[in-house]
Amino acid sequence: MVDIKEIKSVELTPFTKMSASIYGILGFIAAVVILVAMAIVQVTGVASDFGSFNLVTGIGIPLIILLPILGFFSTIAVSFFSVILYNALVPRLGGIKLGMNGNEIEKIPEVSFALILSAISAIWAFIIGLVLTAIASPILSLIGSTPDAAGIVGNFTNVTGSAIPAGTNFGSIGIILSVALIIGLPIFAFVITFIGNALFAIFYNYIVTRVAKINIEFASIRESLYEIKHIPVIPTALAVALVYLIMGIITGILSHNYAEFISNFIIYFIETALIAILYNYLAPKIGTIKLDLN
Repeated sequence: MVDIKEIKSVELTPFTKMSASIYGILGFIAAVVILVAMAIVQVTGVASDFGSFNLVTGIGIPLIILLPILGFFSTIAVSFFSVILYNALVPRLGGIKLGMNGNEIEKIPEVSFALILSAISAIWAFIIGLVLTAIASPILSLIGSTPDAAGIVGNFTNVTGSAIPAGTNFGSIGIILSVALIIGLPIFAFVITFIGNALFAIFYNYIVTRVAKINIEFASIRESLYEIKHIPVIPTALAVALVYLIMGIITGILSHNYAEFISNFIIYFIETALIAILYNYLAPKIGTIKLDLN
């Protein structure tokens, strides 16, 4: 029997700490893979065009330090704010619902899943749009006010082959760009994210669950507060990878890139499996993710 549970809220600190730790480690793993690949390229002489530049010491080793740090701290920022948004939006839009049968997710109601995730994506796009507008508008105003604005326009046209208005119209360009970034970008992000997540849920519910199901072992802490105790690796990774396999087939047909579905399956299987393995390893050490399920 399927028991529908709604994620009413997510505890901020445990989620942020776990997410940042996982992606910090994934950053290190990615850096090691890149380092090994560069070492192979260096040894086989494929990178002879680089001359005396050493790919391993020049790029590979610095990435060992940079990628884990970047993965850890960027995930802290994204996870922290995303959880705040989720908890704030749930009373207005409703939370993600999961149809549970024991530890197996039998069904993901499409609308609730897609709606809140696309709303969060739209807010992120709005913030990014504001930042880009704050950067671009002064630059366009500065260019438009320079005495050589016409020369800049002419050089741009000669290089790109695209004609743009004279310097006196740079202000209008800035307004159009601002509207596109602040209004258009969030709308685009909402629509694309909604469609993508709705398709994910549809494919999972009606196709993938016949083969594999996402497994999450919840443990009750008190009343409606639960912790994610353990994530079975193989069934979860297989289920997620199969969804993206189907999505890859569809996008592959549209783009005529028929190998995309294979790469989708491999990438998402490995990524999901690594996340589950790391979660199971880290949970006893740094604490589990805690959810208000009702």
